[in-house]
Amino acid sequence: MAAGVPTSFLHVIRPEIDLPKGTDEHDDAVYGQGAENMEAFVSAPYTRQEATPSLYVYRLVMNGREQTGLFSCVSVAEYDEGAIVKHEKTRPVKETDRTRHILMQQAHAEPVMLTYRDEDAVHTLVAQVQETDPLYDLEADDGVRHTIWRVDKPEAFVDAFRAVDRLYIADGHHRCKAASRAADVLREEMEQVPPTGLPEFEFFPAVLFPMSHMHIMAYNRVVLDLPEPPTAFRETLQQRFDLVSVADDPVPDEKGTVCLYLDGEWLSMRLPEATGGRAVDQLDVARLSEAILEPLLDITDPRRDPNIDFVGGIRGTDALEHRVDEGDAQLAVSMYPTAIEELLAVSDEGSLMPPKSTWFEPKLRSGLLVHDFADDVPRERGEMGPAGTGASSS
Repeated sequence: MAAGVPTSFLHVIRPEIDLPKGTDEHDDAVYGQGAENMEAFVSAPYTRQEATPSLYVYRLVMNGREQTGLFSCVSVAEYDEGAIVKHEKTRPVKETDRTRHILMQQAHAEPVMLTYRDEDAVHTLVAQVQETDPLYDLEADDGVRHTIWRVDKPEAFVDAFRAVDRLYIADGHHRCKAASRAADVLREEMEQVPPTGLPEFEFFPAVLFPMSHMHIMAYNRVVLDLPEPPTAFRETLQQRFDLVSVADDPVPDEKGTVCLYLDGEWLSMRLPEATGGRAVDQLDVARLSEAILEPLLDITDPRRDPNIDFVGGIRGTDALEHRVDEGDAQLAVSMYPTAIEELLAVSDEGSLMPPKSTWFEPKLRSGLLVHDFADDVPRERGEMGPAGTGASSS
């Protein structure tokens, strides 16, 4: 994708592409290359650095549907204290990888996606900003249109968000955790707090969308191997559940229903009611595990079990059929999408979402806005921090 395109932001977020083929993505040279590419990006003639702290309105349009939010920085401290609410576990290896990139590049290269309960005052301000001329307005190769406006009077947004008590992570748990870990490292290096206030590494970039704008697609499942031939497994299911042949599009039309591709045919099935009373227990993905994955397939940990795989809903049910018809899997499950209200309810009760519960579209575009904090770091870009964050790279 980046071949012959020196301005592609992939050179910053996937710097291994500029190293010899086969280079491990966690090699010290990769982090050094990323720092070098970030420095080139920051100093390039096509890049503009704001003279003052700025906010932006960011609108994405996909298939005629608009999603508009506020592109800003949010506080590491509020993430650490729980005001920015998580619903997913993070993997230490992935955390460390992202932390090393942040420390080497002295920047947060990509924003996270956050959501919040709608606030009328924010809606009004966003609409006013959209009446001005945009900073960027472009349609990407995938057909998604990206428009960004710079906010002239950010103080009004700051005041409006005082009525928002919580932000919820929609996409970007590892980036949030890495921003927190990087700030821990950099605090130890700071001899004193800058006279202008907190250093910029105490904040990380995010796009804040009202929950009414969030669009969640299904995250479907495939099971690679069944404990018995597909015909026999179908009979096992029929003994426990009512299976109905699907004549049309095999996409569930309501919560609590799944469509199964098994033995060359699509079948609709109603999931049993959850036995637990928590919000997380009521999720379709949890009910599927309780009804089929655990008792019939011995898949008790979908996060690590190699017998299950996940397919984003944007790929459609044809991709599920293909996996089974080509012999790559023996069972495919088309899910009903998780509602944004369900995600917030699970987060509020302090539970964790089952793995691969949500697929958000459209995706944020990397490289339009970058949070560079190099001026607040007491070392040259490309130098590593204390022991434990990685060795120095040339």
